[in-house]
Amino acid sequence: MSQQQSREPIKFAYWVPNVSGGLVISNIEQRTNWTIEYNQKLAQIAEKAGFDYALTQIRFTAGYGAEFQHESVSFSHALLHATERLKVIAAVLPGPWTPAVLAKQITTINHLTQGRVAVNIVSGWFRGEFQAIGEPWLDHDERYRRSEEFIRCLRGVWTEDKFTFAGDFYRFRDFSLKPKPIEPLPEIFQGGSSRAARDMAARVSDWYFTNGNTPDEIAKQVNDIRQKGAASGHQPKIGVNAFAVARSTEAEARAVVQEIIAKALPEAVNAFGAEVKNAGLASPEREGNWAKSGFEDLVQYNDGFRSNLIGTPQQIAERILSLKDAGADLILLGFLHFQEEVAFFGDQVIPLVRELEARREGARAAAE
Repeated sequence: MSQQQSREPIKFAYWVPNVSGGLVISNIEQRTNWTIEYNQKLAQIAEKAGFDYALTQIRFTAGYGAEFQHESVSFSHALLHATERLKVIAAVLPGPWTPAVLAKQITTINHLTQGRVAVNIVSGWFRGEFQAIGEPWLDHDERYRRSEEFIRCLRGVWTEDKFTFAGDFYRFRDFSLKPKPIEPLPEIFQGGSSRAARDMAARVSDWYFTNGNTPDEIAKQVNDIRQKGAASGHQPKIGVNAFAVARSTEAEARAVVQEIIAKALPEAVNAFGAEVKNAGLASPEREGNWAKSGFEDLVQYNDGFRSNLIGTPQQIAERILSLKDAGADLILLGFLHFQEEVAFFGDQVIPLVRELEARREGARAAAE
């Protein structure tokens, strides 16, 4: 980890519940709602609480507890309209979107919101969804090759006049997008844990999202990406998924997680697990984001319990610093009851993180 990166305050993002069912596949009560009214209020709460980003989800079909979904790009714009500083990351799928269409959409929103929109390029894990909407389902590494071309085209259209590109998936000839986005360009995020995903991040992405994990396991991924990035002269920043349960005692927080798991929907969890593991098994190394995920991990879509932000505000703040030490630049958070827990996190946890960061910087300055 470079000194410059390690000294930047860690950033916070939250999953936007624009998809029904919340962030856990469970029948536990969730005071969370997928409607625009709920989410605009949540965005305002998050902005006041000190969050930097919100990430909208992209789903086209129902399943795994997500019966209703709002489209991500237009929903992101609605959240931006309701806020003043928060950045919103719109998740998109190459295939349903083309680089030309997305470049136009995001550039317009970029101008309307003074540059507060970003994109998350989702290579795809849900084969049934692609089949349902008539989109071809590519092999694992082909999906990432397509995503890399998508990103190269997106950035090319945003920066060049008479952009020309002849790839295996996309072609442009003398295309000039006007106006161009406001500088700096919209940030480009991506996820994944496979070899293809990490290699793509090391070449073209601004940010790399990984599933929840321990600091030791996160550090392995970060070091791998940094080594690859050194060869290409490109270093993405790292975002780590986590499901936060902050309570007055650790026992109370652990009890909430146990209740989530006890009330999990086994059929939906197992079906989700089969789908995502099949996607990973299709990679050459036969391992993807959810390769080592057990039933309890899969109850929270992206292994959020593994990051262990479960306990008192002080415990959570200290664990966030451990993830930062492992190389995380951003923590992407899910919650059970979003509005009230995002507010609590901003009031009780983020100030402790900033205090720990300041104390560390003071110690470094004294040592130097």
